[in-house]
Amino acid sequence: MQSTIYYKPSTSHNFQLPWKSTKNPAFKTFRLSSKTLTLTNSLRPQITFELEGGANDGFQPSNPVKLPVVIQRHGKVSRYFWDGSRVRLLRVDGDGVDGGGSGVPFCFDLDKVVEASSLAIRNFFIPKQVSENYIGYVKWKFLHRVFSSALQVLATQAMFRAIGIGYSRSLTSAAALNWVLKDGLGRLSRCIYTASLASAFDTNLKRVRFTTSMLFTFSIGVELLTPVFPHHFLLLASLANVAKQMSLACYMATSPPIHRSFAIADNLAEVSAKSQIQSVCFDNLGLMLAAVLNMLLKNNQRLQTGLPFILYPIFSAIDLFGIYQGLKHVHLQTLTKDRLEIIIGSWISSGYVPSPEEVSKDEEINFMWSKEPLRIRIGCLNPKAQLSKLSVMTMQSVSNEDHYFICTEIFYQGLAKTREQGILLCIREGARTADVIMGLLQACYVCKALRSSMWESTTKASDSSDLILKEWFKLLDDSKRYVQQQFGPLNEQMMVRGWALKNILLNTEEQTRYSYMDD
Repeated sequence: MQSTIYYKPSTSHNFQLPWKSTKNPAFKTFRLSSKTLTLTNSLRPQITFELEGGANDGFQPSNPVKLPVVIQRHGKVSRYFWDGSRVRLLRVDGDGVDGGGSGVPFCFDLDKVVEASSLAIRNFFIPKQVSENYIGYVKWKFLHRVFSSALQVLATQAMFRAIGIGYSRSLTSAAALNWVLKDGLGRLSRCIYTASLASAFDTNLKRVRFTTSMLFTFSIGVELLTPVFPHHFLLLASLANVAKQMSLACYMATSPPIHRSFAIADNLAEVSAKSQIQSVCFDNLGLMLAAVLNMLLKNNQRLQTGLPFILYPIFSAIDLFGIYQGLKHVHLQTLTKDRLEIIIGSWISSGYVPSPEEVSKDEEINFMWSKEPLRIRIGCLNPKAQLSKLSVMTMQSVSNEDHYFICTEIFYQGLAKTREQGILLCIREGARTADVIMGLLQACYVCKALRSSMWESTTKASDSSDLILKEWFKLLDDSKRYVQQQFGPLNEQMMVRGWALKNILLNTEEQTRYSYMDD
């Protein structure tokens, strides 16, 4: 499609346009006249904008002036031309004009139709400026939303069957009361869950998102059981709705950070709007899938009743697999304790700072925490736990100039209450983000030194000897010198790799601070 701008001056004022030459109409350069043209109110130019067909209205591109303005819009490239009497905006292909002159027959090009259609679909679903990993995320989101929506349709049918919708013996008031009660309990649980895990949505975003997705899948399975146990409808429906509301709260809380990681041009609103379009379209496809399955089995009532139990394990597995793979394409630039520990571990080992994409591959998504020896914890000492002499001596050595201190702690892990030893980083009130990074850098250095020696097993046996105390404080001094040397290069490389260094997201326990008192 082409557009043409016509310029028709009033007949009451006849003058030659300063760039129009009667001697050489095919010129390619022109100079404005030194004489200034004065346009009065009586001179009223008429500008007409027309949309032309593919024949270009007999326009021959052999002698027009190519104006140095090119427009790129919707995957098409157009350029302005001046033919001596009017300005034309024509689609160009390379240096030529697409469409040729008059008399060119219409030719159906399948490749161009497919290209235009795919471009239109992409512009409808995908924001204009997003990171490269966004397309992979949307592909797995499509898989997740379609099968999750189909499962929800089957679960809703099962619940209707359980409360007697469509049967003459059903009591409408009792069914409505049960439905209202289960919704009320679900919303109350949603409030309690959101308040208890507010900070975890930032610090363990992927883990919480995947865990609550598993909870959502479990809730659909519970809803499918309501026709089997109709007398316990309120109990089963309430339990399922509680799990659904918790999953919904997590979804709404974690969606903005995920969208922000894709919005490379600060177009967060556009990314969020496109995400809603995707969800609606993908959910409708899932609804259609469930409707088609019901239509195919409408003549076999027995098979239609057992269909949800057959499809539930298959659709659930596909749903969770899509969520898991989709989260792998989310590369968060914000710093948490776990991500910072991965970055620092790589820096100590090889002097290399991984990118957000590389860290997301090593980041834990599932609900199982890693069981590495000598894990690092940020917080304060628990007085109810067993405190080692090293911890007491370390606290006694803290001065007013310290913004943090590092000590050992003993904890019991698992159902078997296995005795383990870890490293504790205690941060002082008023510490800056740089102080937290320096403290974690020192803690990781201490952990690496302890793991690579037999010193850890010695401390488990007895940490009260003078030799152990001397070695411990020597290790702290060495780690402080290492931090002073490496913090500057580490901070610079993290900034180059695209990490957000303004804040470090910590959970409620990790936000605990100590205050120094010099008695």
